[in-house]
Amino acid sequence: MNDAARKIEPIPARAEKSPLFREAPSNIEAEQALLGAILVNNDAFYRVSDFLKPEHFQEPLHRKIYEVGGDIIRMGKTANPVTIKTFLPADAKVGEMTVAQYLARLATEAVTIINAEDYGRAIYDLALRRSLISIGEDMVNIAYDAPLDMPPSTQIEDAERRLFELAETGRYDGGFQSFNDAVSLAIDMAGAAYQRDGGLSGISTGISSLDARMGGLQHSDLIVLAGRPGMGKTSLATNIAFNIAQAYEGEVQADGSMKAKNGGVVGFYSLEMSSEQLATRIISEQTEISSSKIRRGEITEADFEKLVGCSQMMQKIPFYIDQTGGISIAQLSARARRLKRQRGLDVLVIDYIQLMTGSGKSSDNRVQEITQITTGLKALGKELNVPIIALSQLSRQVENREDKRPQLSDLRESGSIEQDADVVLFVYREEYYTKNGEPRRTQDEIAADIKTPEYLAWEEKMLKVKGTADVIIAKQRHGPTGTVQLAFQAEFTRFEDLADNSYAQFIHDE
Repeated sequence: MNDAARKIEPIPARAEKSPLFREAPSNIEAEQALLGAILVNNDAFYRVSDFLKPEHFQEPLHRKIYEVGGDIIRMGKTANPVTIKTFLPADAKVGEMTVAQYLARLATEAVTIINAEDYGRAIYDLALRRSLISIGEDMVNIAYDAPLDMPPSTQIEDAERRLFELAETGRYDGGFQSFNDAVSLAIDMAGAAYQRDGGLSGISTGISSLDARMGGLQHSDLIVLAGRPGMGKTSLATNIAFNIAQAYEGEVQADGSMKAKNGGVVGFYSLEMSSEQLATRIISEQTEISSSKIRRGEITEADFEKLVGCSQMMQKIPFYIDQTGGISIAQLSARARRLKRQRGLDVLVIDYIQLMTGSGKSSDNRVQEITQITTGLKALGKELNVPIIALSQLSRQVENREDKRPQLSDLRESGSIEQDADVVLFVYREEYYTKNGEPRRTQDEIAADIKTPEYLAWEEKMLKVKGTADVIIAKQRHGPTGTVQLAFQAEFTRFEDLADNSYAQFIHDE
């Protein structure tokens, strides 16, 4: 507390070889001036309270005065030396003064509240600089004396994470959030849903029947999209990702930054396909030209014009692809932070979890590694405040059952996928299994177009399921489970709402 009473004296010139000593940047006089202005006129508090927190003050006594004064003002009472002193230690000394005398001194020497915001900004900026120094010191100390299980790449990722959090929130350490702040965020979310197209609290997937059940993709949620090979989980993920990027509509915030009003900026980690293959698939979906025809060059001049027009449109949407194979959770997190900082980020898609690697010793045990990956993805979603769609494989035991509809127990390699996920979606196409179960006919029966009762029953069943797919919502923290039935165009790998709205899109409700 002696710093609060000190007078800054000119620093004497040092001898050229004298040791260099630097104090952490602070401005005790600015802290005193701001607190004095608040004690004289409580309106000064509201000029700085939206960005200045008690921890931004360098002097501990000033932190306590600002915290107590703020609590009193928020209660609708007057904060002055008389009302504040009872909440401060009576036996504390500031130089030769008691705390009560020091409070009176601050109020007596107070300046006009016109400069209160400028003083607050100065205090805030200096606090950020002290945090930067702390991060830098930790980097140097760890680099000099690094633990054996901490490679340089891990230190770089940790430093990048702390710097990102400091840039985004003004501090790099987490802490408790008041319930009042949480309620305010909930009200803001409801207001955003009211203003957003479709009235959704989350980001629209572009598929109305899915949005109706989920309310869109909710911020910070980990959404696991799983299915057996051939079900179309990658196709559904690319459909949703493209719909979101195409619908992007930004609005400028008060601080000059951009925020998505509709749609969003999408980051897509394609660990299985190259960016060229992913782009070809999306072009096929949008132009309704088979991707196999595009690859073989079997297209007409009209088709080529459609491809050119689609590619020109796609170049303008905020859709970013990272095709690094076998990426670790730490590398993925670092790149996602960088993308959000440089371009913005509203939705993250990972195709798929089992192609990722963990960090550290857990790589010796695949179950522990998957647990580390899903835990890391959940933490990343909360940190960046974006929904993460993570694709996952299902175990082969699905194929051994008569009922091929997937269950939560089919999630491959770790129960942590089910535990960490906020939403679990399964893609299931009855058409895939029905088609493979076509009864065999002899050449004579085919030539004479003879259909056995068994074959006619198969045809009837095939007619019912052809061109449809079920998205099973097996788990959802924020809403009901159930099944959403969609139309699926296999040739273009495209999912969309069923054309006949009277068809029961929601079945097996729970």
